[in-house]
This record gives sequence, C-alpha cells and structure tokens, in this order.
Amino acid sequence: MQTRTLGRSGLEVSAIGLGCMTMTGGYGVRPDRDEMITLIRGAVERGVTFFDTAEIYGPHANEELVGQALAPLRDRVVIATKFAQDIDPVERRLRGRMLRPDEVARAADGSLQRLGVEVIDLYYQHRVNPDIPVEEYAGAVKGLIAAGKVRHFGMSEAAAATIRRAHAVQPVTAVQSEYSLWWRRPEQEVLDACAELGIGFVPFSPLGKGFLTGAVSASTRFENGTDLRAQIPRFAADALSHNLALVEDVKALAATKNITPAQVALAWLLTRKPWIVPIPGTTKQHRMQENTAAADVHLTSEEVTQLTDASSRIEIQGSRYPDFLEAQTNL
Repeated sequence: MQTRTLGRSGLEVSAIGLGCMTMTGGYGVRPDRDEMITLIRGAVERGVTFFDTAEIYGPHANEELVGQALAPLRDRVVIATKFAQDIDPVERRLRGRMLRPDEVARAADGSLQRLGVEVIDLYYQHRVNPDIPVEEYAGAVKGLIAAGKVRHFGMSEAAAATIRRAHAVQPVTAVQSEYSLWWRRPEQEVLDACAELGIGFVPFSPLGKGFLTGAVSASTRFENGTDLRAQIPRFAADALSHNLALVEDVKALAATKNITPAQVALAWLLTRKPWIVPIPGTTKQHRMQENTAAADVHLTSEEVTQLTDASSRIEIQGSRYPDFLEAQTNL
C-alpha cells in the first residue's frame, strides 16, 4: 500500500489505517476475539501499518486486543491510542470525570501495559477538557515524550484555536476528527490550521458509520442498547430516508468505475490533502479488504468535483451525535 506522512512530523503510515473501536463492541453483537485478531493481522499483510484504539474502548479491552494481535508484528506498525476519561482500573468503568494533567502519565502507563509496548507511537488527547487549559495536557504529553514513553502527540475533536494553543507547547503530529462526504465541518477551520502548522489529519468514521457503504437502507433499524447508531439523529428513520440521496450519488459513480460506494467515499477523502489518512473500522474481513483496496482507486478531478458538489447540494438531516455526546466535543 502507498504511504503518507502525517504533517511535518515524519510519522509515515499506510494511506489507509484501521480503526479498531468496534472490534470489542458498539455496533451490535460483540465480535469474536480470535476473528478480530485474524482480521488485524490480515490487515498488516495487506499493507496497513496504522492502527487506532483508545483506553475508553471497552474500557481497556480494545487496547488488550490490539496489543495481542500486533505483538508479533510490532516492528511493522504504528499504534495510536488515546486518553481522556478517568477509568477505574479494576472495575473498568468510567468514574464520571476527565483525567487531570497530572494523571495522564498513569493513563499512559496503563495503555503501555495493555498494548504490550515500550512506547506509544501516537498518543491523542481524546476529548478536550473545558475546565483545564489545554496547554497543561500538552505539557503532560511533552513530559512523556521526553521520558521515552510516547513518540508523537495528537488531539481528537479539537477546534482550530485549541489545536494552535496545544501545538505551541508540544507540536501536534495529528488531529483526529470525524470527516466524510456527509460530515465536512473540519473544512471550515481545522484543516486550514493543520495545513498552517504542518499537522496530519486522521478522519474517523470516514464511511459515516456504515452509511456511505450502501449497506444501510431506509428500512434499516439499529438495536437500541447495543448499536450506537440507535442514538444518532442522522440514523433516525425520517432523517435516514432523506440522507440516502447522497448515497445514491455515490453508488452511481461507483457503478461507472466498477468499484464499491465505500471505495469511492474513501478515495474522495484521499484526494482532499496528501496528509489525510482515514481509519475506517470494520469487523469483517471482506470489508477490510474492500477498504484497503480504496488506496489504489483513482478519481478524476471531474469525479471529485461531482462528489463534492453532491455532498454540498444535499443538506444532511439530523445531528451526527446525540446532544450529550456533541457537548463533549470541542468543535
């Protein structure tokens, strides 16, 4: 697979990474652990070198899975994980508050142990704490870098002004936020800040949580309690029926190129900037193979414009998060 460098950091990764969040639950029935290990290792064989997890996924179970899967392949991959919430290490439950800067080192030690690594390649602040200056968190990660426990600092769901403040203390290697044909808010300010500061951008949910694959229809229903999409306004029945117009445009272009809608959506993201690296998640081998093949898809300038115009023309209905989750972002 082709590789890309995240900004000016020198951190080289595969053009498409793998988001591992749902491998320990979130979108329905919890997948079989052994199958997920096989999937992760299969992704490496297909050229994927960039794997994304977080201590809150599980909590803790996802890091353990990723660590076990990649243990025999450690020298071939880049592992990103994240900190934000205070998590009880024994009961593995959220304690209802965000970590303080002086607790970040403890969180990093836990992630190092669960991942089975000596250094975290990319350590994201998962959510911005509105009650404590972001500079203090950047300073905490700077200390971890100096101690040799972390190589690169990242931020997730952060606004442009917040990114600049953190970057002034410790250079930010990558910013991770949602970005796709049906969620383009990063284009308003964040991508410009990344370009200015030399920061890579890592879109999560680049396929709109499955929406842009063409597998979701107006009759699709999501299991409340086990599938996060049951809480997301964009996936409510009325909004979904309206929003599918965008998918029809993506499917139409995919048909002319004999590829899948997911590959079109990922290829569009890759055209946006050379330092953008999407991390589609999946629990299925064939979807992983489909997604990684998108790195070889070529879209003409006319096709890129066609997709961008379609995305702009169709006003997507429904928020991307329920209110309580959107309130936790810094965008």
